[in-house]
Amino acid sequence: MKFQELKHDQALLQELGRRLVQFRIDQNLTQAELAKRAGVGKRTLERLETGETTQTRTLFRIFRELDLLGKIEMVLPEPTARPSHAIKEADALPKRVTRKRTDQAKAGPWKWGDEP
Repeated sequence: MKFQELKHDQALLQELGRRLVQFRIDQNLTQAELAKRAGVGKRTLERLETGETTQTRTLFRIFRELDLLGKIEMVLPEPTARPSHAIKEADALPKRVTRKRTDQAKAGPWKWGDEP
């Protein structure tokens, strides 16, 4: 099943756990072996594999031991500068979102609020 087809967080967690189980078994690792290599408790790994919530750090540790950490690059690639940003400044990435202040211009000059 594809992740984008799952509508609820719980279903996503269960599918993630099911896939992790299969990766672990494909690498011929028991839960105890993988948990020890990843530096997490066996019960923590069991919870992750059954679709319960866990810390992101735990997930990364498991991904690292199953050699899946590099797959995150496919999901969340390194941000790159857009051509419009390259014109402004070479290799610069935006630091914040800016919007035009049309609402303040319509409201008139700024006031303290205690004027009559």
